[in-house]
Amino acid sequence: MARRDAVRCARVLLYALNLLFWLMSACVLGVAAWIRDPLNSVLTLTAHTRLEEAALLSYSSPLHPVLLSVCCFLVIIAMVGFCGALRGDLLLLAWYFCSLLLVFCVELACAVWTYEQPSVQISDMISLKSRMQNYGLQRYQWLTHTWDSIQTQFQCCGVIYFTDWLEMTEMDTPPDSCCSNQYPGCAGHAHLHDLSDLHQEGCGPRVFSFVRGCGALQALRLLGVALGVAQIVAMALSLTLMWALGYERRDLTSDPPSDPPLTLEMEPLT
Repeated sequence: MARRDAVRCARVLLYALNLLFWLMSACVLGVAAWIRDPLNSVLTLTAHTRLEEAALLSYSSPLHPVLLSVCCFLVIIAMVGFCGALRGDLLLLAWYFCSLLLVFCVELACAVWTYEQPSVQISDMISLKSRMQNYGLQRYQWLTHTWDSIQTQFQCCGVIYFTDWLEMTEMDTPPDSCCSNQYPGCAGHAHLHDLSDLHQEGCGPRVFSFVRGCGALQALRLLGVALGVAQIVAMALSLTLMWALGYERRDLTSDPPSDPPLTLEMEPLT
C-alpha cells in the first residue's frame, strides 16, 4: 500500500513538473524574443567598439542558440515524460530520464563556456557621440533608424543630454524620437516651448545599464537556474518511479499462482 501511494505521489509530481517545463520554456522563449529587438539596436549602434564586445558577453549565454533550441526540445521531452508517467511505461520513462540528463549537461556546459563578466565603463558611452554625426544622411538610413529605435525603446535622448544633438550635428532641434509623445515636428515644438516633452535622460547611461544586464536578462538567468533545478528533481522522480514500477512488476511475476479451490462433485442418487 505504501509503495502504491509513493508511485501515485511520484506520478502527480511528474505531471506538475512537466507542466512547469512547458510554462518555463515558453517564458524563456518569450523573454528572449522580447530582448532581441533592443539588443540588435544596441549591437548595431555600438559595432566595432568595446560596448559591442561587452553586450555580446552579457547576452551570449542566455540567448545562445543552443539553449533556445534546448528549450524547444524540452517541450517534446515533457510530453514524453507525461505519457510515460501516465501509462507507467518503463521505456518512455527511461528515455525521459536520459533526455533530461543530456539536456541538463548541454545547458550546464553552454552556460559555463559562454559566461564571462563584461568589462565596460560608463566613460565608454562617450564614444557613441561619434555615431551621431551621420544621423539623417541618405546613405546612413540604417544609423538613423537605429538611433530612433534606441531613443524610443530606452526613452532617452542624445548620449548625455538632448543638447548632444545640437553639438554633434548641424540640426537645430533633436530628432522627433526624443519626444515622449511623438508626432511630426514634436521635438522642434518642445525645444521652443516645453523641454519637459523631451526625454530628459541620455541614452549613454541607459545603454550602459542594458549592456551590464537589464532586468529581463536577470529574469532570464533566474528562469534558466529554476529550469535546471526542476530538471534535477524530475530526473530523481523518474528514477524513483521506474524503480517502484519495476519492483512491482517483479513481484507480480515472481509470486506463484495460487491453487484453484477444491470443489466436491456429488454423484447423483439413483
